Amino acid sequence: MRNAAWDGVRAIAPLLIGVVPFGIVASVATVDSGLGPGGAFGFSTLLYAGASQLAALEVLGRDAPPLVAIGTIAIVNLRFVMYSAALAPHLSDVGLAPRLGAAYVLTDQAFAVSVTAYGRRALTPRARLAFYLAAACVMWLSWQAATAAGVLIGGALPDGAPLDFALPLVFMVLLIPAIEDRPTAAAAVVGGVVAVLGAGLPAGTGLLLGAGGGIATGVLLAAR
Repeated sequence: MRNAAWDGVRAIAPLLIGVVPFGIVASVATVDSGLGPGGAFGFSTLLYAGASQLAALEVLGRDAPPLVAIGTIAIVNLRFVMYSAALAPHLSDVGLAPRLGAAYVLTDQAFAVSVTAYGRRALTPRARLAFYLAAACVMWLSWQAATAAGVLIGGALPDGAPLDFALPLVFMVLLIPAIEDRPTAAAAVVGGVVAVLGAGLPAGTGLLLGAGGGIATGVLLAAR
């Protein structure tokens, strides 16, 4: 158990490099939107999803109704349904309360390092849970610390501070280890190229087209 938990901490540690500036950016954006420090901490603890937080702020900044913002959050977070379905077989032997806690701290990073570890090592159900919770809780603590830093020192940051790199960096770090064969490599290339070519399309449809193209490419090549 202890070894599995420590392995989870070590697995998630390299991914924290991009999470901290990402959390500061999300926190500063929330404060600047007029929601103030309370809004930043509320988003950080209740929503706990930086990408959807920024998307919701973007929608609200265009005077969209709150229901539209809620819908945006739901769409951006749909991927967590897939993450949960993928993790469920690995955590089905533990109790309901630990699984509910695991659902709250689920992130892209915790999911990625956990499913990778589960695929490479034979772990008991309790060891799988310990690995996941250790990684996810370290991520949660880092995100809360980044939020606090954004609230406390965000106003002192220069306007041109290069923090916007954080979001793409976080997902690049997750993407590269997942490229293991020709279908996954082709999916990454096609998805990236289509998304870049469609960057000028309205309402972010270029990103959706890129995601769809990448998924379709990977599925087709894997089926051959």
